[in-house]
Amino acid sequence: MSQFSALPCLLLAAGRGERMRPLTDELPKPLLKIGNQSLLERHLNLLSKAGIKEVVINHAWLGEKIEDALGDGAQFGLHIEYSREGTALETAGGIHKALELLKPKDYLLVINGDVFCPDFPIEALLEQMSTLRVNPAKPLAYLVMVPNPIQHPNGDFYLRDGVIQDNPSPNAEKLTFSGIGIYHYSLFTHIQSGASAKLAPLLREAMGRNQILGEKYLGPWHDVGTPQRLQELNAAYASS
Repeated sequence: MSQFSALPCLLLAAGRGERMRPLTDELPKPLLKIGNQSLLERHLNLLSKAGIKEVVINHAWLGEKIEDALGDGAQFGLHIEYSREGTALETAGGIHKALELLKPKDYLLVINGDVFCPDFPIEALLEQMSTLRVNPAKPLAYLVMVPNPIQHPNGDFYLRDGVIQDNPSPNAEKLTFSGIGIYHYSLFTHIQSGASAKLAPLLREAMGRNQILGEKYLGPWHDVGTPQRLQELNAAYASS
């Protein structure tokens, strides 16, 4: 049995996908396909290969179509449960609501359902768990950062010596958050049940205490944010 089989994992799939309209008028954005697989199917296959067994997917817009497409996860060798939001609760609010299904003992893996990151080394990321657990700084998150894409040239946060910061410092590099991260459940426990809450303010507050760590990932990563980007990715990965 994999050491990661009991690890709580959440795929975020509750967004409306406004920039993807009209494609998302009748289909949730994470069900859009690159090649012969939807974005969610690609994530689920990667997680299954890493030995993960339990996955929660949150949804709001057209969420029943996600459940119809993926079912209980048996075809992926997974067990999938669904955190149904009705109205999307933003990232942190969605994570908080899903905690009742995830039941994390400490850390959980969270991945944005609308990013495309083929062959991402999930196992290598999850091996950071043991390091986080013994770190005296009690990190609240470990984020995967990527070079700033053309559509997001100013990035999100600064990375220096494995610590993520909100403000520049010598030798720090400003990068973009990939939407892939490990979080300690306590980052979200103060959120009111059912409330909408954004992730960035929580991260920035913890950055002030040097409790957000991370790494720079140089492999292929794409924010599938527009129909044009989806078309370009389909051209590049048509046979995959």
